[in-house]
Amino acid sequence: MQRSRILGLGVYLPPRRVTNDDLAKMFDTSDEWINQRTGIRERRYAEEGVFCSDLALEATKDALKDANVRLDEIDFIILATLSPDVHFPGTACYLQKKLGIPGIPCLDIRQQCTGFLYGLQIADALIKAGMYKRILLVGAEVHSSALNFTNEGRDVAVLFGDGAGAAIIGASDDQNRGLLTMHLHADGNFADILMLEIFNISKKPYITHKSLDEGRQFPKMVGREVFRVAVTRMPEVIQEALQSAGVDLNEIKVVIPHQANLRINQFVAASLNLPEEKFFHNIQRYGNTTAASIPIALKEARDEGLFAEGDLVVLVAFGAGFTWGAGILRW
Repeated sequence: MQRSRILGLGVYLPPRRVTNDDLAKMFDTSDEWINQRTGIRERRYAEEGVFCSDLALEATKDALKDANVRLDEIDFIILATLSPDVHFPGTACYLQKKLGIPGIPCLDIRQQCTGFLYGLQIADALIKAGMYKRILLVGAEVHSSALNFTNEGRDVAVLFGDGAGAAIIGASDDQNRGLLTMHLHADGNFADILMLEIFNISKKPYITHKSLDEGRQFPKMVGREVFRVAVTRMPEVIQEALQSAGVDLNEIKVVIPHQANLRINQFVAASLNLPEEKFFHNIQRYGNTTAASIPIALKEARDEGLFAEGDLVVLVAFGAGFTWGAGILRW
């Protein structure tokens, strides 16, 4: 059975930078308060009128160039996001339209921070089955439109930024390179801990003036519980992936974690007895870009020379649902 690998990576970040000091002008916070708790210094915000699929389009162009793959070679699109262009249809269809490649299948993934890893496993299975040859996998988010920029919403608002990352997935021409293993999990018992409730379809009508007045259009989070479970599940799933791949932790060149909170990633590194420099961080510049964070970080780490062909790379994420997962690549 052929192995799949990432043929190329692409990134797009909106040009508008929003610093912690900028947020301090909107509600009670400070650069020191945000940085101490999250490690974030700034993030990017898309301008009004910019869709999630617009960011995805630019990241896709970058990935195609990086992979040296023609647009007409793409035969499947997978897009992971929690901030779709509209509630339905799927944002992958809007991206397909903007790319100008009608007819090929499109799939949206709604697994939030773990979305890129879920998409990577789906792409891997489709490549291994011989059903498709060149799969476009994108994580893209426009969080800034749905944040509560008041004191009531500040604990969530300080965390998130906008951006997109893309990967072209195809069959590996070297069986020693590519995705070695992927392990995904979920526990719906924690579904209400981190959620956005506005599309509560049990309500008739499901959006009312009352629900808007109550702020149900904004995400809510029990931060302590997210932290507690994340720092348990992330090391566990990394060890699970290592055991499956028959790889020792000391053989790993770099770990690319989802960029949710620098303190979470530092805790995970310490629990694995790994030096922190083996964990790549860019959350200080972009905040939490959810489904986009791993491909953005992966490309930046590669471009900075932190790993090269033949090196082992771990991808790990934890997010709403709760969902979590880890994969190991030989680059």
